[in-house]
Amino acid sequence: MRLDKFLKVSRIIKRRTVANDACDAGRVTVNGKVAKAGQTLKEGDTLEIRFGEKHSSYLVLSLDERAARGDAASLYQVLE
Repeated sequence: MRLDKFLKVSRIIKRRTVANDACDAGRVTVNGKVAKAGQTLKEGDTLEIRFGEKHSSYLVLSLDERAARGDAASLYQVLE
């Protein structure tokens, strides 16, 4: 699954265009490397997102194409 789509489906970032902008600005890393929006994610990958002073890390647990609002948090685990 594409990185920008995962960020939207998991509701880590509200909209896909915002996810694209964050990736283009170099604010998102996958496994320690700066990632583009089209990068393919796998289960077990580690995401780090920086927005201003806020720094968050996530572990990808599942890659579902669709997730209900209540199930979105089950796609990842918060590391920090």
